[in-house]
Amino acid sequence: MCEQNHIRKTELQEVYLKPQLYKQILTTCLLMTLIFLVPAAGSAQTRFEKYWTVDEYLRKYPEQAAKTSAFHALVRASSSGRPVVKSPVKIGVIYPGLQASDYWRRSVSSMEARLKEIVPDYELLSHFTRPGTAIAEQAEKIGRFLQQKVDYLIFTLNASRHKALIQKIMSRGDVKLLLQNITTPLKSFSRKQPLQYVGFDHAIGTEILIQEYLERTEGVGEYAILYGPRGYVNDMRGGTFLDAMKKYPALELKASYYVGFNREKSFVAAMDLLKNHPDLKFIFSSSTDIALGVIDALKHSGKLGQVMTNGWGGGDAELKAIERGELDFTVMRMNDDNGVAMAETIYLDQLGKGNDIPVIFSGDILLVSRDMSQKDIGELKKRAFRYSQ
Repeated sequence: MCEQNHIRKTELQEVYLKPQLYKQILTTCLLMTLIFLVPAAGSAQTRFEKYWTVDEYLRKYPEQAAKTSAFHALVRASSSGRPVVKSPVKIGVIYPGLQASDYWRRSVSSMEARLKEIVPDYELLSHFTRPGTAIAEQAEKIGRFLQQKVDYLIFTLNASRHKALIQKIMSRGDVKLLLQNITTPLKSFSRKQPLQYVGFDHAIGTEILIQEYLERTEGVGEYAILYGPRGYVNDMRGGTFLDAMKKYPALELKASYYVGFNREKSFVAAMDLLKNHPDLKFIFSSSTDIALGVIDALKHSGKLGQVMTNGWGGGDAELKAIERGELDFTVMRMNDDNGVAMAETIYLDQLGKGNDIPVIFSGDILLVSRDMSQKDIGELKKRAFRYSQ
């Protein structure tokens, strides 16, 4: 009935039609597709011992602070009136973009929109994979892009095997690397870092969610955590959240699951949580897909509005769920700034101004809740999606 890695969409539809089949699917799938955790994200020390946080890196290399401030101003400003780069540029993009979050799609579209203004003679080669599970596919596609002699390669770092792949790319010397969705430089790379780390800091965004949950629960109650796939993003989001909750003994972790960034698995896990822990106050969701699966379960069980959950990222799917009153709150990335940042990095490099490029670009993240007015949310959408509307 279930495959090892996911529940087929048709089976999920049958869940709603046949309660007895749901019970059968739930029992089987929990054994086959979910890994129950003794919380495995580790302590903050374990998570961060391999990376510099943004603040740590700026303290270690204080010359980066002025570059970072000037670069942020460049990203936020219009490109009107600036000279364009006329030389041709070839860019390869490999993203884990096959998920409900529109973050990756908007990253590409906002980068292209800015490139058209300042580096118009560009060629973009792109390939999207599923998150966390397609490393061999990503490596094969990187090899093809390198054979096609891209000038810039935009990739991510999530699984541990990505590190070795990234080191091989950087050792070539004929392509410049931008790492997306990571803002914490690897200590093992020392001063030989990629051209830029660009994205929205996962730990900073999660700290905003932590403060909102503490305010809404007053630090008391039962909760659960749904983690994404094991890796960097999971550690920085779920691990940061867990470490913070441990400081409040009146907040009791009842259960946690690894569900990948998978809506169907999240639905199954949330249904199990709601059945076995009827007094839950909230379920921490580590991604958009997870949040949507939790919402499905809350609606199916009749507990929407009784048990809280959050989003992560503030993309279109989450904002629509907030507008419908289904999602309590989320952290919203000023999404298009990261695409603009990558375009500006390529622009400066092409102008021979590589020394003006900061090693880290970490964009702004703001809290959005269903208590906010549509006008206020609309203003944030205009700012976040200024190129990718």
